[in-house]
Amino acid sequence: MESALTARDRVGVQDFVLLENYNSEATFIENLRRRFRENLIYTYIGSVLVSVNPYKELEIYSKQQMERYRGVSFYEISPHIYAISDNTYRAMRTERRDQCILISGESGAGKTEASKKILLYFAVTCPTNDHMVTLGDRLLQSNPVLEAFGNAKTLRNDNSSRFGKYMDIQFDFKGATMGGHILNYLLEKSRVVHQNHGERNFHIFYQLLDGGDDDLLNTLNLERNPHSYRYLVKGSCARVSSISDKNNWRVVRKALDVIGFTAEEVQKLLNIIASVLHLGNTLFGEGEEGETYIITETQLSNLLGVDGSALKEALTHKKLTAKGEEMISPLNFEQAVSARDALAKAVYGRTFNWLVEKINQSLALKEEIYHSSKDASVIGLLDIYGFEVLQHNSFEQFCINYCNEKLQQLFIELTLRSEQEEYETEGIAWETVQYFDNKIICDLIEEKHKGIISILDEECLRPGETCDISFLEKLEDTVGGHPHFITHKLANGKTRRVMSREEFRLLHYAGEVNYNVNGFLDKNNDLLNRNLKEVMCQSENQILSHCFRREEVIDQKRPEMAASQFKNSLMKLMEILMSKEPSYVRCIKPNDAKQPGRFDEVLVRHQVKYLGLMENLRVRRAGFAYRRRFEAFLQRYKPLCPETWPNWNGKLADGVSALVNHLGYKPEEYKLGRSKIFIRFPKTLFATEDALEAKKPEIGKRLQASYVNMAHVELFIVIQSGWRGMKARRRAKRRREAAQLIRRFIKGFICRHEEYCDDNDYFLDHVRCSFLKHLRKNLPRSVLDKSWPTPPALLIEASEHLQMLHMRNMVIKYCRRVQPEWKKQMMQKVVASEIFKDQKGSYPHSVGRLFLDTRLEREQISLKVLQTLGSEKYGVAVIKYDRRGFKPRPRQLLLTNSFAVLVDRTKIKQRLDYAALRGISVSSLCDGMVVLHMPWEDNKQKGDAVLHCSHVIELVTKLAMMASKTNYVNINPGCIRFGVSRTKEGIIDFVRGSELKVAKGKRGHLLVVSQRLFSGHAEILRGRESLFLYEKNKKQKKNLPSS
Repeated sequence: MESALTARDRVGVQDFVLLENYNSEATFIENLRRRFRENLIYTYIGSVLVSVNPYKELEIYSKQQMERYRGVSFYEISPHIYAISDNTYRAMRTERRDQCILISGESGAGKTEASKKILLYFAVTCPTNDHMVTLGDRLLQSNPVLEAFGNAKTLRNDNSSRFGKYMDIQFDFKGATMGGHILNYLLEKSRVVHQNHGERNFHIFYQLLDGGDDDLLNTLNLERNPHSYRYLVKGSCARVSSISDKNNWRVVRKALDVIGFTAEEVQKLLNIIASVLHLGNTLFGEGEEGETYIITETQLSNLLGVDGSALKEALTHKKLTAKGEEMISPLNFEQAVSARDALAKAVYGRTFNWLVEKINQSLALKEEIYHSSKDASVIGLLDIYGFEVLQHNSFEQFCINYCNEKLQQLFIELTLRSEQEEYETEGIAWETVQYFDNKIICDLIEEKHKGIISILDEECLRPGETCDISFLEKLEDTVGGHPHFITHKLANGKTRRVMSREEFRLLHYAGEVNYNVNGFLDKNNDLLNRNLKEVMCQSENQILSHCFRREEVIDQKRPEMAASQFKNSLMKLMEILMSKEPSYVRCIKPNDAKQPGRFDEVLVRHQVKYLGLMENLRVRRAGFAYRRRFEAFLQRYKPLCPETWPNWNGKLADGVSALVNHLGYKPEEYKLGRSKIFIRFPKTLFATEDALEAKKPEIGKRLQASYVNMAHVELFIVIQSGWRGMKARRRAKRRREAAQLIRRFIKGFICRHEEYCDDNDYFLDHVRCSFLKHLRKNLPRSVLDKSWPTPPALLIEASEHLQMLHMRNMVIKYCRRVQPEWKKQMMQKVVASEIFKDQKGSYPHSVGRLFLDTRLEREQISLKVLQTLGSEKYGVAVIKYDRRGFKPRPRQLLLTNSFAVLVDRTKIKQRLDYAALRGISVSSLCDGMVVLHMPWEDNKQKGDAVLHCSHVIELVTKLAMMASKTNYVNINPGCIRFGVSRTKEGIIDFVRGSELKVAKGKRGHLLVVSQRLFSGHAEILRGRESLFLYEKNKKQKKNLPSS
């Protein structure tokens, strides 16, 4: 900053603290004018930034400018909004304390633009990843959305914020943005239904009509001409040449998408905006008896999502509750119009709150990304209305100016506290500062039971006839003796000539303001008829049903008044700001015509007064005008003293003391703290800077001479030092690379859970490589080995693919080694598993036994049968039971490629064609019964075959495979039905018992008693079968002689 002091006569000083005549308001404004004339719109008052709106684009906001101010000490270069942004950010990082930036000024002074520049600086310069880029975009895109719904064209500003905004930006331990939150204050809802001449309603209405496509407008039943809507023409300023509503509409729609609004939410939101316009066009007629009715028909109820008849009833009647009974009372014409306007304001105001809430959800800290917010730091950004003094001041101006009184009180308190803390830290005696304490004005407004707000609430709640004049009279009775309160009745003759009987005057810290009490009670009540609330609670529009809660209708408690709500929210804001380290931006409007280069001294003086800049300067200059750390002061001015030039090797405090003694500083001109020098008068600093400027030519000559002499000295050392330097550099390079490698590895470990990026690429690559090396040495050796090394989190998917590929490779190798006969055996076992697993009780005992090619030797089959069949694929001994008497008969079952036969010694008793086979039935128990179902329609077939086989699993598997009818096998748990004749069927019942038995039951069914298999059970079955054959042969031999 000191480098610009030499040009101070032309461009003024960069810090008002350096003004010699700091008590002069004219000197203050002249310094502003000089800098404004040179396009230097920023000036400091200590750590406070004063910004003058240039009303033109300046080339001082590029990315190069951001880098210029990044990480640079606050006073090293010229004042800028980026300097205060960077200083706040670095203070948050280094001190780990929450910060806030307070931006104030009147409408048109550039507050909103200043907040945009600060947000842009954080978005560009802070560390980022994909999530942070998205969050930064949402932070930036929240501005056009809030401006569309909360800003309007006023007499002073084409884009005036009609609400206060406080935004918290959350940063993680690395300094990257990770969340945000917005608080909004006192939206000017009255603008929805009324605008002063030359002003407009909120931007969104005009943007929708001008930028919305025809289909959208048709859906909303809107016309493109804004003059068609009563709420948009009261200011007679529907079109503004400097505003492109169509382009702004595109910006808003894009911003809504970026923030995360769904298409359905956007449509519901636009339905509400359109409904407000239709509400304004809702007209009332008055009957002969004074009753009111609606004479216009619109799509209002459809847009609001409510019942049309209920809405009409609520707009023309009100519901009263007396002694627990509800009564419906008709509204007169004026009351109906008021009810309509109250509904419009309530709908728009609550929708704006929902919009802010929705944006907050989009900006909220994501717990799945940031597991804890304990380490989060916050920078708050307060963009709030400045002190307002209009030709007609009402309830809104009263609240705005009360807010500014509180902020001024906070500002002076924090500034004094900061000054006092710095003095105490440096060990310098604190000198009492004389300043105006506006606590007396704040108490006048907010004191309990005695303040203006309390009196206003009491008047609104008082039973009987109340009006704005009765409120004014109550003020005169209660606070009439206060030195900062005047009314027409209490004023002297001179003041009465400029005050209306309906006004009261407050002597604010920034000046006198007259407030007209008309509308104070209505605006403070801000009530909506109960029946209108009931209708809105039932809205099918999800936004409105969220805004109008059913609890409001049920709760009989009267809602808090508007002024008290604002006071309470302001108290919470003060608590938030008190918990943070503040920085300040004071915005000034140079002229009312919005013309670049024009400086209106009267207007600027008015703003300097109500912004409290002179008061701030006096507080700052009450002690010392200039302060710098010892090292910075000594580094700049050491050429002025032979003892400190070219280098000072002692203590810094001693060096500074030697320097100021040589310069002839008087004791009353400066003080030395523990780490800083404090200079009381700017002229002392200016004289030092002028001496340095005069010394620069001499310093240049000395440096040049020293350079020439050193070129011929100690030349022989160059080679030796060069060789040593090369070796040292090599060693240093190896160490540096090793340190970088370790640092990179540690950083990668810290960021291992983030997406692949430059911070963690080396660590993640190392993890991948280590796992693959370990995997190569520990691969499973067989298909039965299911073990697999546990992969790191980032390789889970790749590990699963590798495991699958390795298993496939082992399976292919295994299959190639399998012999044909084993392959055939495995195929049969697989089919058996598909048919019987978990369904047949004897299946588990068959798994470990091989299936044979045949169960009959060649010699056991009749040669005649073999000649008839040609060849057989499989043979097994079975017992066939007659269908009518269930008589057992030993048979051989032979399977060929296309059919099966039942053979009795040398004779084929039954042929079973595979094509005709309708099904195969077995039981679920441990028996050997099997039924082959054949059709009765075919005369060649002899009907169903009821068989018993000791190898039933093997038999059914081979038969099903040869017949290609694996899906035809039926496993029945209780009984099997089979065909006895064309019209009759038999039944086989299965039960569990102690021993295996097959016999005819009492009901004529075949009863099969099955027992649980144990070791050797199959051998017993085969023994019984052999015994049966032996008994039958013996019987035949006995009968042989008689035949």
